[in-house]
Amino acid sequence: MAESMLPPPGLPNAAGPSGERVPERRRIGGRRPRTGFGRWLRRRLPMGLYARSLLIVIIPMVLLQSIIAFVFMERHWQLVTQRLSAAVTSDIAAIIQLIDTMPADQGATIERIAREKLGLRIAIEHNGELPLPTRKPFFDILYQILSDEIEDQIDRPYWLDTISSPDYVDIRIKIDGDRVLRVSARRNLAYASNTHIFIVWMVGASLVLLTIAILFLRGQIRPILQLARAAESFGKGQKIDDFSPRGAEEVRRAGLAFIQMRERIERQIEQRTTMLSGVSHDLRTILTRFKLQLALAGDNPDLEPLQQDVNDMQSMLEGYLAFARGEAEEDLGTLSLSDLMIRLTAEAELHGKSLTTVVEGEDEVRVRPNAFTRLVVNLTSNAYRYADTVQVEARHSQKWLTLTVDDDGPGIPQSARDDVFKPFFRLDEARNLDSSGTGLGLSIALDIARSHGGHLTLADSPLGGLRAIARVPA
Repeated sequence: MAESMLPPPGLPNAAGPSGERVPERRRIGGRRPRTGFGRWLRRRLPMGLYARSLLIVIIPMVLLQSIIAFVFMERHWQLVTQRLSAAVTSDIAAIIQLIDTMPADQGATIERIAREKLGLRIAIEHNGELPLPTRKPFFDILYQILSDEIEDQIDRPYWLDTISSPDYVDIRIKIDGDRVLRVSARRNLAYASNTHIFIVWMVGASLVLLTIAILFLRGQIRPILQLARAAESFGKGQKIDDFSPRGAEEVRRAGLAFIQMRERIERQIEQRTTMLSGVSHDLRTILTRFKLQLALAGDNPDLEPLQQDVNDMQSMLEGYLAFARGEAEEDLGTLSLSDLMIRLTAEAELHGKSLTTVVEGEDEVRVRPNAFTRLVVNLTSNAYRYADTVQVEARHSQKWLTLTVDDDGPGIPQSARDDVFKPFFRLDEARNLDSSGTGLGLSIALDIARSHGGHLTLADSPLGGLRAIARVPA
């Protein structure tokens, strides 16, 4: 079944009060709509203030450390490795000069000097050959730098292996036609192997800073969340006695402004209720005297119109008082949707109307029972007055309770669907035209829906009449 309801805030193309789709450009105050990338980024970013505050701290920190790490790796690491490789290559070049200048029987002496003074293990292989060239390792900074240094300082045929052993580098250089010098050097002599210490310190410092930032942000955002919950509870008519302004100065000022606003609104509501209660009490006294005089006058057909006027005035006073009083003072409770539908069915039989009810989801719902019942009764009574067939559907999902009332009556023109929610507004056509009506039924229903944190909208019904949709969190 097609349904028109208010989507949660933030969804594009939200439905207006009358059920029509509101263009995004008009809904955002004339600003140009976001591009495709902007919408994609907006959907991926978290919506909560706490998460966004963490991103404000984390993203600059990650970018800064990434740049620092890149510069360090690119400059410092490469520079240190180049200097170490140049030193090792110079030692190897010196050894080759010793081999060329000293007698051939002094090979053991040269090996001892290289081992003790230079930290290199060498061996002179007679009738030796260089191994076949192997594929150069990809992204091996030691291989690249050490190869360049050997070509620049020694300029003899060579073979280099930097990946077979994790601790040593194997270098072979052809000295002359039948001799090959084999050098085994520790990797840390030619390579900056302690670079990871910088990364460890950088990551460790980042974790400490993030921990401090998380604790600080949590303490700063908690008062904002409390203020939001207090405002939401007040909007639903719930008591918020435990709220007190906390946090930063700006948050405290916002909390104090909220408390003052709440006190002004409560004072105005109390004054309005007291005034209308007093007026209704005085008028009830007069109406009681009228009824007493009419009762003493006996059964006089000429007095029947006057009796009807007195009854109408009594109904109007009750309606005015109910509208002024509202149901804000009622506490939350549990309401059975199936019991409510049984009550509506009995009322439909009393009016001689055809009623179809559907309940989907969990039967019990947490609302203000009397207020919500009155909302449903107002909507169905409005439908009974002008239609013969009425359908009531209640869908209770995990977060929302959606009540849909359809009828086959004359409906309400789309241009007047916003006005019918105004107090005392009545249409001149079939809808809302009743001798005993006060024009407060839909206004009271809307107030009850809003007091629950929801809304009430009107649309065209598939039955040909009016569709009323009440959507409240439950």
